[in-house]
Amino acid sequence: MSRRGESAGAHGARRVSPDWFSRVRALLAGALVLGVGATLTLAAWTDTEVAQGTFTASTFGIVGAAGPGTAPAFSDHPSGSPAALAFTLTPNALSPGTTVYSRFIVKTTPTTNVTGTVTLGGATVTGSGLGTYLRYGVRTIPATSNCDATSYAAGTAVVANGSPLTAGAASAQNLAAAGASPVAYCFAVTLPAGTENAAQGLTAAATWTLTATSTS
Repeated sequence: MSRRGESAGAHGARRVSPDWFSRVRALLAGALVLGVGATLTLAAWTDTEVAQGTFTASTFGIVGAAGPGTAPAFSDHPSGSPAALAFTLTPNALSPGTTVYSRFIVKTTPTTNVTGTVTLGGATVTGSGLGTYLRYGVRTIPATSNCDATSYAAGTAVVANGSPLTAGAASAQNLAAAGASPVAYCFAVTLPAGTENAAQGLTAAATWTLTATSTS
C-alpha cells in the first residue's frame, strides 16, 4: 500500500505527487509564521524615572557682647581679639576678700539656621603671678539681668565657686538658631581673704575661650 501523495512508477519506483509538495510548503510556511510570532513576544516597552536632590550646607556662628545693659552690642571676637570684660568694681586694685563681677553674653548669628551648644573653656593666664591666687566661678543668668552679687547668687552654676582661673565648665549650654535665646554668663572673680602679702602689686590677665558646636 502506498502512502498518500505517492504512486508506483515503472519498475516499482514510487513517485511523489505535486500536491504533496504543496502541502509540505504550506506547513513550512506556517512553521515560519509561528517562529516569527514567538520572536515578537520577547519585545518589551521601556520607560524611566529620574530623581534629583539639591543640597545646601547649614550656617553656624556665634557672636558675643561684654558689659552691662539690656541692649549690648554683639560682635565677633576671634582668637587674638578678645572682648574686654567690664567688671562691676575695678579689677586693678584688688584687696584680699574682694569679688568683682562681669557679664558676657553669647548667641548665634542671625544667619545661623541650626541649633548648637557652647562650652566655656578654662582661662589662659598671663601676668606677673596674681593668677595663681585668684579664684572664680561662673553662672548663667537671664540675658536681661546685670551681673552682680544678687543675680550671681540666683544663677545656674557653670563653673564652681573657688575654682582656679584655668578651670573650664563641666557642661555645655544650649544655643538657639538665628540669635534667639542668648546665653548670659556671670563671672565672679575673687582674691580670697587671707591672701599672702607676696601677692601685692602682682598682675594677671585671664583670657577665656567659648567654643560653640552645631548640633547638626
